[in-house]
Amino acid sequence: MAKPCRCVVFDCDGVLVDSVSSWKTLHDGFGTDNSQNLSQFIAGKITDVEFMRSDIAMWKAIREPIHKDELFRMYSGISLMEGARETVKELQDEGVYVAIVSAGVDLFVSSIAAMLKVDDWIANGFEFDENGFLTDDGVCRLHASGKGDVITRLMEIHGFSPEEIVSVGDSEMDLSMMVEGSKFIGFNPSRDSSIKAFTDANVPIVMEKDLSKILDFIKLPSSEGN
Repeated sequence: MAKPCRCVVFDCDGVLVDSVSSWKTLHDGFGTDNSQNLSQFIAGKITDVEFMRSDIAMWKAIREPIHKDELFRMYSGISLMEGARETVKELQDEGVYVAIVSAGVDLFVSSIAAMLKVDDWIANGFEFDENGFLTDDGVCRLHASGKGDVITRLMEIHGFSPEEIVSVGDSEMDLSMMVEGSKFIGFNPSRDSSIKAFTDANVPIVMEKDLSKILDFIKLPSSEGN
């Protein structure tokens, strides 16, 4: 019999929040377009570090210097995904460990983590100087296509087995969270390529923008023996 879930790991952008990318939000704010670099990044032609550096260079070409507060204000209009707060609460009420593993912007992800009171989070982000102004390089704490390394560390730290872990993401890169033996749920796929990747991987897909729908695919501790 399948073990009940003890840990759910969420991507942030497009999953916990109703926004495809916390990086794109900043591009929209500065009026820049990183679609070409995004295509190269998804194709593996540039690294996470190179991708972040190119984004920052685009923004600095528009305005220099850029203060941390200005970046934070650009996120003011983003709302939580429908069902996010209720879903996280239900999981934690069941004793499930809830984490966020995101290649998004730490400045934003940290605020979502605090709002939802998750147990742990990790994200990429920025470096600022002593006065709070953006430097030229981003901070790469995880690779977007290598999130499984973070899941493995969680397993080692907390003693979770793969069968007790469920990951939730919206893009094909998030499939890297599905370490062998664990479960993955595709939620609100961001691109046609994501839908294809989820279908090819034979994972459940929730198309409706209501995060509570993922609970239909998660065996909670209270359901054990039912």
